Amino acid sequence: MAEQSYSQSAKGAPPAQTIRGVAELAQVSQATVSRVLNGSPQVGEAHRKRVLEAADQLGYRPNRLARNLRLQKVDTLGVLIPDIENPHFSESVRVFEDAAFSAGYRVLLCNTDETEEKQRAYAQVLADERVVGVIAAPADSGGAGLAPLFDLGIPVVAFDRLISDPRADAVVCDNADATRRATEHLIWLGHTRIAYVGGRTNVETGAHRHEGYATTMRSAGLTPFVVDGGFRAAAAEREVATLLRLGQRPTALVVGNNLMTIGALRATRDAHLSIPGDLAVVAVDDPPWAELVDPPLTVVAQPVRRMAERAIQLLLERIKGHDGPPERIVLPLDLRIRDSCGMRQASSTEG
Repeated sequence: MAEQSYSQSAKGAPPAQTIRGVAELAQVSQATVSRVLNGSPQVGEAHRKRVLEAADQLGYRPNRLARNLRLQKVDTLGVLIPDIENPHFSESVRVFEDAAFSAGYRVLLCNTDETEEKQRAYAQVLADERVVGVIAAPADSGGAGLAPLFDLGIPVVAFDRLISDPRADAVVCDNADATRRATEHLIWLGHTRIAYVGGRTNVETGAHRHEGYATTMRSAGLTPFVVDGGFRAAAAEREVATLLRLGQRPTALVVGNNLMTIGALRATRDAHLSIPGDLAVVAVDDPPWAELVDPPLTVVAQPVRRMAERAIQLLLERIKGHDGPPERIVLPLDLRIRDSCGMRQASSTEG
């Protein structure tokens, strides 16, 4: 006997494209429709079949979901990134999308804006859509809101930033080594007042870059001086502007990512200071414009495409059934010496 359903549409009109319409056509309750479309196992096969047939007949959101639930498969990958404006992440997404499309999948892209609130909301969307896998550059080291994905058996690969959940694979860079090398290079050039523009120490990337700088300064007998640019251009511009007004302003900066470098360059320009004459700069990240500015930027470059390729390859392997222990892939960065650190000027003086 069918469940008690809601009343039929007035005057024999066909059911609407809503949960209520599906419930009327399938002769079940709206709660049963919701459970079926959310993949709940607590629904009998007969009711489940009726709901999916009704949803398909009405074209209720979405036909694709009803079809995939029948087939017990989906064709979508989720990608969670913290800032789509950051070239590091936009370049990565291009790699993910190309590889996913070639493998027969589609990508659902979610920009969390570096906030746990949006991350939780988007993680729930990905869980509801029953994506087959997720690549996540988390807004926090705890991976707020990501646990339901693991609980559903959805593989998750952490990209660029670690997730504390031990079930996650990860592809990251040696971030402490990046700022260590940048700081050592400036010390080798003779700088002693070296400031660090960092941010987001609640995520692995920010914490490790801060650690690499601070440890190197202390090892050289120098005092670390850190300002928080929040991984954003505007915040870094404000902080660097304040630094440059100090009586004993720094003679060199290590900047923790490409967006903050934009802010640092703006602040230096507005202070009518020259690079590298008044201020040497070494930045983490090597966006396309780094070689085009005057002077070209000395950077510690992440292998962005290689990182992204390894991450999507690992995710696709998990989707295909690879069930080995979680992997953590750590890639090195490359110090690329250009003019903004004063290297050419120093070499000319020595010659």
